[in-house]
This record gives sequence, C-alpha cells and structure tokens, in this order.
Amino acid sequence: MAQTKLIDDEAVERPFNKSQFIRLLGYLKPYKLEMFISFCLMVIAAISSLSGPYLMMIAIDDYISIGKLEGLQWVLIAYLAANIIHSLCLRYRVRIMDKAGREAIATLRQDLFDHIQELSFSFFDSRPAGKIMVRVINDVNSLNGLFTDGIVNVLIDFLTLIIVIIIMLTINVKLTLIAMATIPLLFLVTFKLKRKIRHRWQEVRKKTSNMNAYLHESLSGMRVTQAFIREEENEKIFLQLNQDIKDTWMDAIKVNNLFWPCIDIISTIGTVLIYIFGVRSLGVSQITVGTLLSIIWYSGRFWEPLNNISNFYNSILVAMASTERIFEIMDTEPDIKDGDDAIDMPDIVGRVEFENVTFSYDDKKTVLKDVSFNIEPGETVALVGPTGAGKSTIINLISRFYDVTEGAVRIDGYDIRDVKLHSLRRQMGVMQQDTFIFSGTIMDNIRYGRLDATDEEVIEAAKAVHAHDFIMEMEKGYYTEVKERGSRLSVGQKQLISFARALLADPKILILDEATSSIDTQTEILIQKALERLLEGRTSFVIAHRLSTIRKADRIMVVDDGRIIESGNHDKLIEEKGVYYDLCQAQYRFLKAI
Repeated sequence: MAQTKLIDDEAVERPFNKSQFIRLLGYLKPYKLEMFISFCLMVIAAISSLSGPYLMMIAIDDYISIGKLEGLQWVLIAYLAANIIHSLCLRYRVRIMDKAGREAIATLRQDLFDHIQELSFSFFDSRPAGKIMVRVINDVNSLNGLFTDGIVNVLIDFLTLIIVIIIMLTINVKLTLIAMATIPLLFLVTFKLKRKIRHRWQEVRKKTSNMNAYLHESLSGMRVTQAFIREEENEKIFLQLNQDIKDTWMDAIKVNNLFWPCIDIISTIGTVLIYIFGVRSLGVSQITVGTLLSIIWYSGRFWEPLNNISNFYNSILVAMASTERIFEIMDTEPDIKDGDDAIDMPDIVGRVEFENVTFSYDDKKTVLKDVSFNIEPGETVALVGPTGAGKSTIINLISRFYDVTEGAVRIDGYDIRDVKLHSLRRQMGVMQQDTFIFSGTIMDNIRYGRLDATDEEVIEAAKAVHAHDFIMEMEKGYYTEVKERGSRLSVGQKQLISFARALLADPKILILDEATSSIDTQTEILIQKALERLLEGRTSFVIAHRLSTIRKADRIMVVDDGRIIESGNHDKLIEEKGVYYDLCQAQYRFLKAI
C-alpha cells in the first residue's frame, strides 16, 4: 500500500552539523541589543543569587554562632534585597528574550515559506504536502525554546559556573576540589547518552512527518474514502502511525530523562563526600560550620548550571533534528530558476516555437520525442490524444514549469530559459483540469491572478464565462465565502470561477488544460460563444476530449507516444481519415450509444 511507504521514507542518522547550528544562530543577529540587555540582566541576577550563601555564611560565623545579633538585620536585609533584584532581573529578561525569540522564529518561518514558494514542480511531485507542512509548523516551533531561553541562559550558566568555582575556591580549596571530584562522571554520562538522544528525537520528527502527510491526504480525500467505504482500513493505518509516534516519543523521553536522575545522583555523591570530609575537619584548616554549609549550598549551585548546560546540549540535539529538516528544504535549489544573465520578457506577441524538444521527467522514460512546431500569434491550438501521450507536458513546458531535456521552447524568438520566470508567467494564463479554489470570497478567487483589478472588471470576467448568474444567486453574491478548496461549489462552478480568474489576468498566451471537462453541455455552449470573443488576439492552447471544444480551433495537433503525428484544422484532419478521424468517429459512436 502507498501509505506504508510513509513509515520509512526518510534518513535519520546524520552527523552534528556545526555550520547549520551557526547558520541557525544567525537569525538572532538582528537582536544583538536585546540579547546584550538580557545578558546583563542575567549577570546581575546571577550575582545577586550567588550572594545568598555567602551572606548566610557571614550570618552564621560572624553573628549567630557567637550570639551576636547586633548588625545581623543588615545581613538579612542584604539577603532580601539580593533575592528581589534576582526576581526582577529574571522577569524582564524573560520578557525581552521571549519577544526577540518569537520574532526570530517568525523570520525563519517566513524565509522557509518564501523559499518553498520558489521551488519547482519536481519538488512537490516527490513530497506529500503534509511533510512540507511539518517543516513550516512543527519543526520551526520546536526551535522556540532555543531562541527564547537557551542561548542566553547557557552563557549565564557558564558565567555562573565560573563565579561559583571562584567563590568556592575563595572559601575553601580542599572542600571545593572534593565537590568537583565527580565531574568526570557527568562527562561520561553525557558522552554515552548524547547520540541516543539525538537519534531518538530524529525518529520522533520523522514519525510526526509521516502522520501529517497521511492526515493531510486522508482529509483531502475524505469523500473518496467514504464513497469506497475505506474508513476501517484508514483507521488501521492511522492507528499504526499514531502508535509509532507514541512509541518513538516515549523512547525519546526515557533516554532524555536519564540526565536528571544521573546528575542528581552524581551531585548527591559530591555532597556526601563534602559532608564526610567537612564534618571530620570542623575546627581544622579554618573549616567552620558556616564554611561547610556555604560550600554545600554553593555545591548545589555548582551542579545547577552544569545540569542546565547538559540539558542545553540535549536541547541542541533535539533542535538540530528539526534544523536539519528545515535547512534541507531551504538548501534545495529550484530546478527551474532565472539564469545569471536572464532578462525581463518584453510584452508577448504570442508566437510559440518548439524546436526539436525532447523531455523526460525522471531521466528514464522519455515523454516527448523530438517535437517541433510553430504557432503564430492569436492562433488557437487544440491538443488531442490518449491519456499519457504528452499533451499536458507540452503546456507545462510552455509555462516553463519544467525545462526541456533537449531542444528549446521559444516565445517571440526568446528561449524561455533566457528570460525571468515572473516576467514570462505574468503574461500567461493557465486553467488546469484540477481546479483549485482558495478559501475566501468568490471575488478574491477571481481577482487572484490580477490583484489590481476593480470589482467591475471581476464582474465582467465572470459574465464573460457565464458565471455571474449562479454567483448572484448565492447569499452574498461575489462576497460569498466558498470555504477551503471551494467546498460549497460544484465542480462546474469551480471551473467557471477558475476560467474567469484566468481571463481577468488578460494573458497574451492562454492555456486551458481540460478546462471544460466537468461543465455541462449547455454551459459549454455559452463558454464557446464567450471564447470566440475573448480569445481574439491571444495565442491559446486547449487540451480537451470533447469534439465541440476543439473543432473550431485554428490548428489541431494529435499527440501520441510523445510525438505529434497529425496537425491541421478539423476539416483537413477529417479528410485525411487518420488518428483524429478515428477519435471523432469513436466519440460520435459513444454519444449515439447514450
């Protein structure tokens, strides 16, 4: 089954990519000031927090242990003030970095979406939409913690660690060395777990991607699912994917959560060693009760940043699993792009030339084989032939959705590979068989190809294709919301709106790919009348199976097995009694039979 391929279709194990991590941090560059302010606030917070144990040591050794209470209140006030300063600095640091981190995330997501918009059809041919959505939403969101807290916090943790070590060494060197004796155990645990953690979170990302891809496909095809009673089978597939996510998530959490107990155990061992040595040494080597307690307190503060640093490294491993997937798309170069010396396409007259064009989608099966023809400006060309013959490929090459394998496609004498894509496509109108209607109003959908069009121009385009009447029958007319993919509209209505959209753009070259395949005969007659007026002066390519749609074309080209085997107008091809004649006779017999 096709769905089962979703389970193991992505590589997981990759080396840690330092350049990608540095590239990711580049999104924080515009917020250097915010990061500096946040860092300063955290330095103040760290110093005020670390002063607590030192003040307590003074209170015990210089006041409480000798029964001296005079002046103790100032030590306690200093301790209270330090905690207030610590809390205020943390509050404003969180506010500043949360805003900066969110903006950096938004910029990354925008860059990713902008790049996806520029990618070629071949990219989308090989990737389900759900998997792409995971990159834009889930993977980008998973970097939020790294941007808002992680970077600044780890710098502060390193600073805190240094300050703690200096203070501890100032208080007592021997107790400090005993406290740090278990650090090698921490490095050993980190080394053992880091690869497992990264691998497990990559698995979680992959399984989530599979789930999104299948969910998007299932929702899009829900009518087909219910029509063929596939609900039970789909539930089983979803159950499997859902179980995969749960299992991989739990595996990742199990390994991820080993850090906390390991560090707790290691820190506890260090504390026990301090107690054993410290209690035996009370009164010796200037070790007092206050000294011992302060070392123990600072020991806890010593392990806290180490724990945070370990968790930060763990977070980096998790984040890199998403970063790799994001930059994998951002580093994907579009197959179809402007050349370094590409020029703007001048206003198109409409002359189209195929010069010995050969094309293959995958370098295996040749779809077009040495195709050559010349179309004059204003000429209407119908492409007919069996499914898979290469008709849609011809019009895809004219719009430069793909590049030819051999030969050249020229418009007005310009090789379309030598002109800028936007300057080419803005002068072309395409209406495809798979009509896509966006969520929003009917007015917005028709205006999609020409945003500066007035309401009156939109209405005129709709009238020209005879969509105006059914639009006005809807509750809000042109401002009726049509929901996602135009779910409120019939197939024929969606095609009429799409047809109006293409005509409103006023293209010099108009392409209709099975545009009338789902329109009833009466509506088709009205459209034919509109086309006789609206296609005047435009070069147009029409792919259709209905004889009534193509018989008035200036030229009919019969495509079969990647070649143009017949070319001429309707009367000429009928007289030749070739393939086109046979196609017409077959359609006549079919219509007569029904």
